[in-house]
Amino acid sequence: MSEPLVVRRETHVSAPPAALFALLTDPEKILRWMGTEAQIEPQPGGLYLVNVTGTRFARGSFREVVPVHRLAYSFGWDGSEEVPPGSSLVEIDLIEEPPNGTLLRLTHTGLPTAEQCEGHAKGWAHYLDRLAEVAVGRDPGPDWWHGQDGQR
Repeated sequence: MSEPLVVRRETHVSAPPAALFALLTDPEKILRWMGTEAQIEPQPGGLYLVNVTGTRFARGSFREVVPVHRLAYSFGWDGSEEVPPGSSLVEIDLIEEPPNGTLLRLTHTGLPTAEQCEGHAKGWAHYLDRLAEVAVGRDPGPDWWHGQDGQR
């Protein structure tokens, strides 16, 4: 029996869970670390839409929103046959680490191939590193993925 295709990433961030939650759910704040435009409705059934690179839209809908602690949303790419909108699931848990830290735990399931898992793992590592920089007040610099249209 083979292991299911799952992307897992944990990042320790020196910021409180509420700060990270805002950076994950406020469209203007998301753009500080990922994407060129965003429409986010952080409530069950609400839209998750982020133009990640300027040419590729990630789309899904929120399934679970527990303020400052947990987000779960369906996820996929507009125009993708392999990972269409809403075909996978992203779960993010924010676990407080006193005095001012947070363990961000991301799990991405439902990806169809090992290649897709590898590509999404690289993408999440890139963007969660940028999120951590913004969360502690640093500028993450230009996003070298802007303008890219390759498949993840």
